[in-house]
Amino acid sequence: MTYSAFDHPYLSGLLGDEAVAAEFSVVADVRAMLAFEAALARAEARHGVIPEAAANRIAEACRGFSPDVGAMRRATAIDGVVVPELVRQLRRAVGEEAAEHVHFGATSQDVVDTSLMLRLKAIAELFSGRVGDVVTALEACGRHWGERALTAHTRMQPAIAITVADRLRSWIEPLLDHQDRLDTTGTDIFAVQFGGAAGTLEKLKGKADIVRATLAEELALVDCPQWHSQRLPIADFAHLLSLVTGSLGKFGQDVALMAQAGDEIVLAGGGGSSAMPHKQNPVAAEVLVTLARFNATQVSAIHQSLVHEQERSGSAWTLEWLILPQMVGATAAALRLAAELAGNVRRLGRV
Repeated sequence: MTYSAFDHPYLSGLLGDEAVAAEFSVVADVRAMLAFEAALARAEARHGVIPEAAANRIAEACRGFSPDVGAMRRATAIDGVVVPELVRQLRRAVGEEAAEHVHFGATSQDVVDTSLMLRLKAIAELFSGRVGDVVTALEACGRHWGERALTAHTRMQPAIAITVADRLRSWIEPLLDHQDRLDTTGTDIFAVQFGGAAGTLEKLKGKADIVRATLAEELALVDCPQWHSQRLPIADFAHLLSLVTGSLGKFGQDVALMAQAGDEIVLAGGGGSSAMPHKQNPVAAEVLVTLARFNATQVSAIHQSLVHEQERSGSAWTLEWLILPQMVGATAAALRLAAELAGNVRRLGRV
């Protein structure tokens, strides 16, 4: 039993997503944190902050490093963050004089936030492709049945005659906009985090900006000044996730209502009923509505986490850890279910 429906032993069959779960695994997080430490050492060596030999030794150690996760768990209970223990273990692995140059000038939040940005960037690319899959399936519906008649409904009442293409447009156009925004997140949201203890990078003195720029280049992230207490990148991405699931929820709600009417849509792959064997429930359509509402409520919690007191916050930061992975999981499930639902349409419009 788990606390989350997204990785529950059987609820995950409906709500889970292996690709996204992998990006939030210990393996992926540690890999991204080590990528930060190796890239930081290379950037600092390039600009004479640490010796090149030390950077090479750190990068080599990061490539083959396998941390003691049990020790990391125990230390996180005390430190409130995993990085101090990870750095302790990495320094032991690096050894000798090079160990003192590990993590030079950085702070725990730099490592954790940059790891998150690296993984969210991969997730955004995945989601863009999945949005494209949904659009492709809906466009195929338009080619098959776009000219057929539907009855428009306004305020839940029959209105005037429209075509299938008219309704499809209301499903497709928002998704194309979301896909464009997902494609541009790499240039305006996913930024390196590097500010040091209080955001001033005081240990790097006059080389702070150039080292940060090189670090961003090494990691293929956006270069911008530290954002320890300025969490707009997190809120912007969460907002985009909610827009995606909201649009998919509208698609699901429309399909459920059309299925209820009975003469405007035919679906394959419906869910069974334990009490009424003749039924085929539009499960995917229903869950799209659920996930849209779930993410809409989580956005307000992310906005609560914008309140980072002073230079860095522990409480607001931890709140993000609770919320954002769930929003990503909900979006992954919605995109998967929407593609399945669109692919299971066997007829749209009246015959």
